[in-house]
Amino acid sequence: MVGRLWSRRAALAALTTTALAATSLTGRGRATADYASRPEQVRGEFLHVWNAYRRFAWGHDELRPLTGGFSEFFAAGHPVGLSIIEALDTLYVMELDSELDTSVAWIEQHLDFGIDADFNVFESIIRLVGGLLAGYLATGNNTLLVRTVDLADRLLPAFASPTGMPYSTVNLRTGAVSGNTPALAEIGTNILEFGTLTRLTGDRKYLDAAKTAQRAVLARRSELDLMGTRLNVDTGVWVDTTDRAPNQPSDSFYEYLWGGWVLFGDHECRDWFHLLDTALTAHAVETYQGHTWYRQIDYRTGALLGRRQSELASFWPEVLGHAGQLPLARAYYDTWTAMLDRFPVLPEEIDYATGTVTNPGNQFRPEYHNAAFDLYLQTSDPYYANTAWRYFEAMRDHARVRNGYTVVDDVTSTPVRLGDLFPAYGFAENFKYLYLMFATTPRFDRTDFYLSTEGKILHGLRQLATLAPPRQADCLSTPGPQIPSITPPQQNSVPNHQT
Repeated sequence: MVGRLWSRRAALAALTTTALAATSLTGRGRATADYASRPEQVRGEFLHVWNAYRRFAWGHDELRPLTGGFSEFFAAGHPVGLSIIEALDTLYVMELDSELDTSVAWIEQHLDFGIDADFNVFESIIRLVGGLLAGYLATGNNTLLVRTVDLADRLLPAFASPTGMPYSTVNLRTGAVSGNTPALAEIGTNILEFGTLTRLTGDRKYLDAAKTAQRAVLARRSELDLMGTRLNVDTGVWVDTTDRAPNQPSDSFYEYLWGGWVLFGDHECRDWFHLLDTALTAHAVETYQGHTWYRQIDYRTGALLGRRQSELASFWPEVLGHAGQLPLARAYYDTWTAMLDRFPVLPEEIDYATGTVTNPGNQFRPEYHNAAFDLYLQTSDPYYANTAWRYFEAMRDHARVRNGYTVVDDVTSTPVRLGDLFPAYGFAENFKYLYLMFATTPRFDRTDFYLSTEGKILHGLRQLATLAPPRQADCLSTPGPQIPSITPPQQNSVPNHQT
């Protein structure tokens, strides 16, 4: 979800300016619809489900649109308004200011993280910490930053393992931790949120925790520079030695290595990413029956272990494109686009060797839209805009219900069989990617931006008024040192592979 490199701002600005003019677009696709009408269509669909959430689930974590009910994501009986937090920066860029004000007011009046329950650390960071940070960056409302600091401090005990890698869960009231065999993504998907929090507060403890966890994982790579899937954070020993990247549950670990370089200019993160990505490309990428896939392999030997592919990996082309592997990015995106010829909407998982659907659901997934959004802004090729719109129309045809949108339990049935849940991340990702792909809102810088793995805009928001600096006394019990200024890399220190 990255929109720029330090040395490529001017080039990307020229590309995205060209992309806005549908009549001048060239590439593998042609503009097939009136681009000018698309932002309002997307905004209307967002409001269709948002208004249902307001009616049936306000203040709760997630909407159940078929039954007109709600559910809590982290802990039963302990709502934290997850959908509200996930939606903050989307409401801002869509210029839904009244809804944004109402959402911030709910957080000010009701959100309290002193909960005696176990919260998943990974989900709390990317969804709650990230959502509150993006909301603060959009509005400048200091309460949002205060709540972010409070939550992050409650999560930090999870990083106090012998290796510095986080436990899976932490009790937000007591600090008690549990779950000592987290997946790769759970261990390393935190530098963007914690690094941004360090920048805003001046306290290095957040960034230091994230970097310590990353270093601990990289120290345990194999001689082939491949990674397993799960580690014991007490002993540092791999408990699952299959390299499944870029599939879940490894996916965003790699994404955040690249993100640490782009957002903070961290050369170590850049070098780690290239090290692991080079090994993945050499050992895991294959062309199978005309399509590009990532097979599962033994992290020690590179031996083939499986050919299953998760829909969650369909985000990966956007990272490849920014990292200088645009041909591979295009090929892998084309693989997922070809799946749209087979299914009404993408299934959760397939075995590409047999063509068998191994998980027939679709949890209102945003990853394909994520890849299309970034590749469109990277290349100005309308192919990505039009294929993304095709998928949007498919979701509208098959997942839209009277009270919003819902997940699909079986994409292989006719008609598709629906579930009863609108995941909160739908407010943060699907509609936002589509809206920003086509909109020319003054609130978002299309030439210089960064979105987290959960679609939170951590860089690139344009405020209508100057953002007031945080009041440190409100945010920190003891002020920490300022994060050192980061010198941007020299021109061409990362090859420019834009086309």
